[in-house]
Amino acid sequence: MLISGLAQAQDLLVKQNGEEVQVKVVEITPTLITYKRFDNPEGPLISVYKSEVFMIRYANGSKEIITPQQPQQQAGGLPRQAPPGGVAPPTDGSVVPGDANPAFDPVHLSGPRIGITVLTGAVVDKAKDEFSLNPFLTQFGWQFETRIFRLPNGTSGLFEIVPLIGGLEQGKFIPSVNGLIGIRGKKGFEFGIGPNLTPVSANIALAVGTSFQAYGVNFPVNFAVVPGNGGARFSLLFGFNSRRR
Repeated sequence: MLISGLAQAQDLLVKQNGEEVQVKVVEITPTLITYKRFDNPEGPLISVYKSEVFMIRYANGSKEIITPQQPQQQAGGLPRQAPPGGVAPPTDGSVVPGDANPAFDPVHLSGPRIGITVLTGAVVDKAKDEFSLNPFLTQFGWQFETRIFRLPNGTSGLFEIVPLIGGLEQGKFIPSVNGLIGIRGKKGFEFGIGPNLTPVSANIALAVGTSFQAYGVNFPVNFAVVPGNGGARFSLLFGFNSRRR
């Protein structure tokens, strides 16, 4: 009886390509349909364009055929004119970049980072001779992350800035800044690439990692490599972050 009741409480979203998704519809706007997956009711809100959806069959048995919003008309049936200095919107229903409302609002995350960096190759000798540094450095910093978009399959586009201070355990102050553009899969695995800047060098950083979640808090773990002339730097960073309003 419980299983039967749960099955009746779900909505069915049928896409134009024939794909059927069991969901719980949350909101329908003129351009978007927002829902949660029925098999993950505590998961994120997902939005799709109405143009991608053919029909919704609700839990009570009723059906709704989805009709995308048509171009706005002025009084008298004339197409809406362009604003002064602007460009008139297309009247054939096509959408070009910048016309459609954003499907996903950006999400901002931030939190502390702590870890270690290991120097290798000729970089070790240079660090000892010029800066009296050991090849093992602690790192303390902060992560600023912006999730730019999230696709219906869970894949996200990210931009991160991670400023760090290294060498404090050796009485040194070595700042660095990392700017990463990356992709995160629906299970939390992520990959990023971007510039790494220090007072004495500029390089490219490559990073991979994953995130664990508990009680609304994310716990990221990342491994980064900064290749350079004569040697590379390897860093392992841990931390936690939460969504910023």
